[in-house]
Amino acid sequence: MGFAIRKAVREDAATIFRFICDLAEFEKALDKVETSVEGIAEAMFGPDAVTGGLIAEVDGKPAGFAVYYYTFSTWQGRNGIYLEDLYVDPEHRGAGLGKALMKAVAEIAVKRGCGRMEWSVLDWNVGAIRVYDAVGGVPQSEWIRYRLEDDTLAGFAAG
Repeated sequence: MGFAIRKAVREDAATIFRFICDLAEFEKALDKVETSVEGIAEAMFGPDAVTGGLIAEVDGKPAGFAVYYYTFSTWQGRNGIYLEDLYVDPEHRGAGLGKALMKAVAEIAVKRGCGRMEWSVLDWNVGAIRVYDAVGGVPQSEWIRYRLEDDTLAGFAAG
């Protein structure tokens, strides 16, 4: 099995959307997906896009993806990169595609002078945690992640 990692392009929007839905189903949250193929195309490849993506291909066919965006560390005074999503089709897991996608994002971060690469993982996803530990990732247990979304976000912004 030969695989390659390439930069995602607008024509990959349907593939990325499929991977997003597959990932959401894996995470038992398919009902939370609100976007569409068109939404992904515009958000990732439109004129105001701040997100990048990579596609892993096995024998020329999409087998996984990574989506990332840039962050900023005031302490470092440099950008960072946040790995928003990483997914590999179940039939291709264990072949190194996930690690290769992570490495490709890390290479982008280094090339852009980023000071760090960060991501989140569900606490029950032990397979992913093993990979993240193996590549040298360090859990940030002293930080608690907060979120405002939907009505709560709108309500706070309004008032």
